[in-house]
Amino acid sequence: MIQFGWLRINLLLLCKDNTEIMKAYIIVILLFLMVRVGKTQVVNSGITDTLSGNKLGNISIGGYIDAYYGYNFNEPDDGNVPYFVSMHRHNEANINLAFIDLRYTHERLRARLAPGFGSYINANYAAEPGALKYLVEANAGIKLFKKKEIWFDFGIFGSPYTNESCVSRDHLMYTRSLAPEYVPYYLAGAKISMPLHKKWNLYVYLLNGWQQIQDQNKGKSLGTQVEFRPNDKNLINWDIYIGDERSTVAPENRMRYFTDIYWIHNPDGKFSMTACAYIGAQQRLLFGNRSSHFWGQANIIGRYSFTKKISLSGRLEYFHDEDAVQIANINNPLAGFKTMSGGLCLNVKLFNNAMFRVEGRQFYSLNDAFKNPDGSSTNLSTWAIGNLTIWF
Repeated sequence: MIQFGWLRINLLLLCKDNTEIMKAYIIVILLFLMVRVGKTQVVNSGITDTLSGNKLGNISIGGYIDAYYGYNFNEPDDGNVPYFVSMHRHNEANINLAFIDLRYTHERLRARLAPGFGSYINANYAAEPGALKYLVEANAGIKLFKKKEIWFDFGIFGSPYTNESCVSRDHLMYTRSLAPEYVPYYLAGAKISMPLHKKWNLYVYLLNGWQQIQDQNKGKSLGTQVEFRPNDKNLINWDIYIGDERSTVAPENRMRYFTDIYWIHNPDGKFSMTACAYIGAQQRLLFGNRSSHFWGQANIIGRYSFTKKISLSGRLEYFHDEDAVQIANINNPLAGFKTMSGGLCLNVKLFNNAMFRVEGRQFYSLNDAFKNPDGSSTNLSTWAIGNLTIWF
């Protein structure tokens, strides 16, 4: 148990050989969580509902294009940077994500339609049938009471899990951490949104499953999200997921329990920071025996702004999945995945609606989770990437 004043978190440290590393990451994150400075409200970068668009009566229209060129020095044969679905293509110019954002609002009704395309869509929505794979968001909602801000929405939503969504514009680094790559980027089902207090918001989800539009097992899952805004420069978000994950692909799976906590500090300030930690437990039934398998991660990202247009960001992270619940080691699936990374990203804001970025990232695995260009296993991987993002 780690306890700091008003915040108490119980975490199962998953590393057997790397307990001290995990403790160091988690303690650093929790210490930063306690920072309280106190005025623009913090945007929750964990969700995709952040574009404003151009309003025409009750309808607003916006758009987003995220173009990139990336090079992985391990030179993967299939052209895909392993373990990633975001901006993951190697040695080619590509579109990570492009979408049109259409919204309708009228008194107690609202709707959003955001069809999307790009290499992220190809990789992350591969399991969805037909045209469903082209929907970043598609939902409709009704305000349940005339004088209370309680909304019921139904459809496909951006996921609240972790502090990074598929919209890179909102993040301190261009590439995604390992953390969001292994939680849902999107959810399908019903959502109730309600304010609990001027500083607290609650969201409750009834879902088809863990990143599923087409339900894989006909069961339903439960998700919750709590936002706490102690002041105008800080946001703390806590999420939970509970669901039965058995499917034709993984018939041995049973209940999955997951929780994350993340903090976003002063995203528009001279110095900005965000941190995220999570832990998950997957139950499996094999030969009549039920077992529990755990995975988890911790990351911290900071950004320093030299001017209003130029800034430098850095990230440290560690991901531990010894039983390959979420990440199968490409060299030996039985070896599990225990990897850390560090990176730097130069951010240049060209205009109010355009950003250019160059990022370098180094991965170090504790159990040879990467491949050399000749196909042999290695514990190192280096990734360089450049990006231009425009939104309107």
